[in-house]
This record gives sequence, C-alpha cells and structure tokens, in this order.
Amino acid sequence: MIDKLSWVAAYPEILLMTMACVIALVDLAVKTPLRGVTYGLTLLTLGVIAVLQGLAATSGNTVYGFGGMIVSDPMGNWLKCFASIAMMVTFVYGRAYSGQRDMLRGGELFSLGMFALLGMFVMISSHHFLVIYLGLELLTLSSYALVALRRDDVKATEAAMKYFVLGALASGFLLYGLSMVYGATGSLNLTEVMLTIAGGDDTLVGSPQVLTLGLVFVVAGLAFKLGVVPFHMWVPDVYHGAPTAITLMIGGAPKLAAFAIVIRLLVEGLQPLAVDWQQMLAVLAVLSLLVGNLAAIAQNNLKRMLAFSTIAQMGFLMLGLLAGVVQGADGLDSSNMANAYGSSMFYVVTYVLTTLGTFGVILLLSRSGFESENISDLAGLNQRSPLYAGVMAVCMFSLAGVPPLVGFYAKLAVLQALLASSAAFYVGLAVFAVIMSLIGAFYYLRVVKIMYFDAPTQTAEIEAGLDARAVLSVNGLLVLVLGIVPGGLMTLCAQAVAQLLG
Repeated sequence: MIDKLSWVAAYPEILLMTMACVIALVDLAVKTPLRGVTYGLTLLTLGVIAVLQGLAATSGNTVYGFGGMIVSDPMGNWLKCFASIAMMVTFVYGRAYSGQRDMLRGGELFSLGMFALLGMFVMISSHHFLVIYLGLELLTLSSYALVALRRDDVKATEAAMKYFVLGALASGFLLYGLSMVYGATGSLNLTEVMLTIAGGDDTLVGSPQVLTLGLVFVVAGLAFKLGVVPFHMWVPDVYHGAPTAITLMIGGAPKLAAFAIVIRLLVEGLQPLAVDWQQMLAVLAVLSLLVGNLAAIAQNNLKRMLAFSTIAQMGFLMLGLLAGVVQGADGLDSSNMANAYGSSMFYVVTYVLTTLGTFGVILLLSRSGFESENISDLAGLNQRSPLYAGVMAVCMFSLAGVPPLVGFYAKLAVLQALLASSAAFYVGLAVFAVIMSLIGAFYYLRVVKIMYFDAPTQTAEIEAGLDARAVLSVNGLLVLVLGIVPGGLMTLCAQAVAQLLG
C-alpha cells in the first residue's frame, strides 16, 4: 500500500537517487580534469540530505511506508545523516588523489559513490527481508565497480575480482538464510517474523530446525559484510589493492549501514533467538580480536595494517551487540538492550570518524606516482607537516583506546555494557577485550613513534587543497573534542536506540 506517509518515509532515498542521475547527466558536459561542477553539486546534494536527515532524527518520529517495507526512525535517520557526512568527507579527501590517477576522466566516481550511498540508505531504512537485500546489492555492486575504477592498475583489478567473488558468496549466504527464515515463519516483514518466532513452535509455519539453520546463514552473511573472522579474507586484499580513496569509501560509511542491518535483522526481526545468535557473535568477536590484533603487528603496509585493525575493531563492536539479552534465573533478561545497542552505535559512529581522519592523512600525503601506503613513508612526518602528524597521532591514539580521545570512551561504553550484564562469561569477554586492546596498542603506537622520532625518508612538498586541509583539521579536532565531552553523542545514540526498542 502506497500512501502519503510512504513518500515521507522514502523522500531521502528518492532525492538521492534523483540527484545521482542528474549529476551523472550534468557531468557529460563537464570537461575540467577535477570535475569541479560535478564535485560541487555532489557535495551540495549530500550536505542538504545530511541536514534533512538530522532534522528528521531530532523530531523523534517513526514513520512506516510502502506497507511496512521501509521505516524512517531516529536511529535510521541519524545513521543516514552520519553516512552522508562520511561520504562528503571521503569525496573531499579523495578528489585530488583520484584526479592524479585518471579516475576522474568521467564522473563515475561521484555517481557510483552516490549510488553506493543510496544502497546504504535503503539498508538502513529497510524493514523487510527483500528491501534489505536490494539495498545490500546496490551497495556491493557499486563497490565492485569503484574498486576496479582504476582500470590500468593490476592490484586494483585483482582486488575487485576477489571482492566480487567473495561478495557474491556472502550475498548467497545471506539470501539463503533469509529464505530459510521466511520458510519457517511465512513472512518477510521483520515485525511479523519476530511475533511468529516469539509465539513458539506452535506459530511457526516450518520446522524450528530450518529456522535455526537459516539464522546461521544470516549471521554468516552479516559477518562477511562487517569483515569479522572467519569471514575476513577479503578485507586486507581489498583495502590494499583498491585505490586509497575507494578504500576509505568501503571502510567508512558502509560500516554504519552494516551496523543498521545487524540491528534490523537480529534485534528487530530475530530477537527471540537472541541467545542463539549472541553465542555466534561471541565466537566471531573473540576470533576477530585475536586474529585482527596479532596479524596487524606483522604488517609493514599501512593500509593492510588498518585492514586488520578494522577486523579487530569490528570484533569489539560485536561485544556490544552480544550483551543485550542475558539468560537469567527467571528466563531471558532484556533490560540491558538499550544500553548495549546504544553503546555499539556510539562505537561504530566514532570508529568511522577516526577512520576518515586516518585515511584522510594517507590520501593527502599521496601524490602523482607515489602511494603513501607503507608505514615507513610516514617517517619524520612531524618535521614535514606538524598538522598531518598531529591528526594521524590523534587518530592512532583513539583507535588504541587512549584517553581522553573518543576511541577510549567508545571502548569504555562497550565494556560497561558487557559488565552491566553481570554474567561471568561476559566479564571474561571484557577482560579478554582489554588484553587484546593492549596488544593492539603496539602497532598504533609504532606509527606515532615513526612519525615523531624517525628521520624523514620523503622530502617532497606536501600539497593539498584548502578544503581538504580544513576538513582534516576539523576531523582531528572532533576526535579530540568528542573524547573530552562525549556525553552529547552518547545520549543521542542511547535515545535513538531506546526509541527503536520502544
């Protein structure tokens, strides 16, 4: 059923799709090497959408559209707002880099980036299995094309092929799992699925065994999209092989959409099975923290190091997601859900903010014919540019969880959610996470040591536009300021999740 509320719920996606097509057409008449008109129109569109999403989120309204297939709620609106800002920042950092590598010979970078963002928006707004899958495919198909955008680069082409093959496998896992859940419950709507499962075996259309097997495939598909162990094999190769601007496009905003579909599927749809999927998430979290941190230590390539760092960070995110429902003496205790999922949302938002700063520095240090992607390339950076070294140091300390930076409070929020459950198993997980964070601090601090204490190996002048330098400065400042006063963002995330849970 399509009514007026359907258009209210879907207007951000409609506006974004329309402007993506308009920008692709306008770009046909643009002849400048850096695509100034296309770039400006893209940033204007994303800025307007981010403001509209922020205003919609602050209103606190929840609107369902198209027969309950999509939803516009505060959590989704905030995530879409942050994803739009992240994509804007990515374009600002990556424009000069892409121009030097002949990736702006057409406006495909901007058009595909906006279609990828449209896929994220659909994923975040979805309240129906098919809509989730459509959004996911739109994002992944755009991502495959973006990774291969530098057609004359062997590494990029190889990375795109690996990403495509493994991504198709993961999409198959997720679709197979969703079809099994549909077979067991008889519905594709998340609310109806949850009510059917909550009713017990009597209300199921199919067998409980099919439902459980479907859950396993769904979690496997989601794990691949988040890049957690043992579904992480694509992350280092794609991060390393893709052009750095595209690496940021894959490693930044899509993490917000991945978090959203985890919440939509596991919390809104499969919450009665929380005890089952939380056990799976616990295994994924422990393996990701262990493999991610230990493998990152051995890396000399900065992009591969950050790829394994991402795996470990996503493992930490899993910890927040698995602390929501606890098996108590009187049955399931879900009193910790708002705290746990709010902490996870805060974690993923601050992670994306820090990732933008980290890759922003790498992009701005790169120049024509030189990829600043080895850790040794940062040697003596403080002597060449105190600003870039300072931003990179702040981001490294934040990823390591050093106070008073925002990464410390993000980790603290997840750990207190684990401890609030009072279960011995979760307390053990918290202790393990702290130990892994201490191990992880080594490879983050190594980067800081090289920037400040080693002699410079590069002498070329660092050239960057005023817009990129200004955005990088604000990015680094936010990592610091949100660490000193995290209350506002924490409250925002907690209230958004509380409204979602009702």
